[in-house]
Amino acid sequence: MFTVCDLQVLIGIAMDAAREFDFVVFGASGFTGKYVTKEVQVVCEQEGLKWAIAGRSKSKLNEVLGSIQNKQSNMPEIIIADVNDYQSLIMMCKRCTVVLDCVGPYRFFGEQVVKACVEAKSHFVDISGEPQYLETMQFKYDKDAKENGVYVVGACGFDSIPSDLGVVYAQQKFKGTLNGIKSFLKISSPYGFVGHYGTFASAVHGLGDVKNLIKLRKSCNHSPLPLVGPKLKLERFGHYNRNMGSYTIPFLGSDNSVVKRSQRYLYENQSQPAVQYSMYSCISGLWYLFLLAVFGGIFKFLALRPWGRTLLLNNPKFFSAGYFSHEGPTEKQMEETSFSLTMYGEGYSDGQTTTGRTDKPDKKIVVRVSGPEPGYVATPILMVQAAVVLLKEKENLPPSGGVLPPGAAFAKTSLISRLSKRGMKFEVLAP
Repeated sequence: MFTVCDLQVLIGIAMDAAREFDFVVFGASGFTGKYVTKEVQVVCEQEGLKWAIAGRSKSKLNEVLGSIQNKQSNMPEIIIADVNDYQSLIMMCKRCTVVLDCVGPYRFFGEQVVKACVEAKSHFVDISGEPQYLETMQFKYDKDAKENGVYVVGACGFDSIPSDLGVVYAQQKFKGTLNGIKSFLKISSPYGFVGHYGTFASAVHGLGDVKNLIKLRKSCNHSPLPLVGPKLKLERFGHYNRNMGSYTIPFLGSDNSVVKRSQRYLYENQSQPAVQYSMYSCISGLWYLFLLAVFGGIFKFLALRPWGRTLLLNNPKFFSAGYFSHEGPTEKQMEETSFSLTMYGEGYSDGQTTTGRTDKPDKKIVVRVSGPEPGYVATPILMVQAAVVLLKEKENLPPSGGVLPPGAAFAKTSLISRLSKRGMKFEVLAP
């Protein structure tokens, strides 16, 4: 006997089969988009999928095609679409099942694509690390996405699948009830780590508009998640962690907020006890910690002022001590860079989920998620595999669709297994 959810899945599969393309990479000629395009080509050839690239400049898209290995059997088509031309976005979305949106900063260019995908009943993934944009999309489009059976999944890059799916992985491996996790990010880069200007610009605008993010969260009026065990103690700036052998600072990306949104969803929809999460970046020495404190203070001071934001955006290399530039990392830097995210979890062996308990956790677990260079090697892998799961595993996704963080969307799918086959590693280091 078919349920309503079964019928929705069958209707969704039928609709997907009628689309001209499985994937469209929107913003394929951008810095990150070019790397996503290369990854899409590899996966589509392996999976036998149909795909296209899209953007506003046909000449630039042709350059992207020229850089692709000439395999005529699976060469993508070009679609002209512009974030400032909504009808072009609608036409693009109607031709495909999943849109991979690489056009940032998303606070300026993401909503138009989300809206078009929801209207055209196409699924959507992006690689945003911008909490305000991600939470605004959920606030504004979750209801409509559910009504149309559409999955809108943001943060499907290095921000924030390693954290979000890492927590899900730890929950699955922990025999008992997990209370909290502290995670520590290490970047190994013998030739120096460099990020692209787009990431820097997103950080500038995000910090500059932090007051509106606070207002948005208040307007959502979420009640606090009930805790199984004591509140997680946060580490101070510059804390030395002996396990990691490094000084640490609070991680400045979106992972904490993304994990919290996933944990809220899993608690409210699957009655799963919520896990507390805090994330930190490892700093190799006191000198780098000092530089970070100085540049971080200057960055915050300027980002909170309109004239300061202009100054930052015009001089990314200077105000980031060389860590961000319009050129981005070299191929050599990307080849030799890797990341590891080590998660220390604590919980209770008795498996009880009673909230408000105050006794000390009696069981620990250490999990590590690791992979290649995070920004432009790991991120395309993460994004494309997320898109494949949306395309192929409707039966394992939340039945109603909606605007979801990765952990909520992919908790019951094969995404972790798929990522492991593409060079990512999820492992338990200690029980």
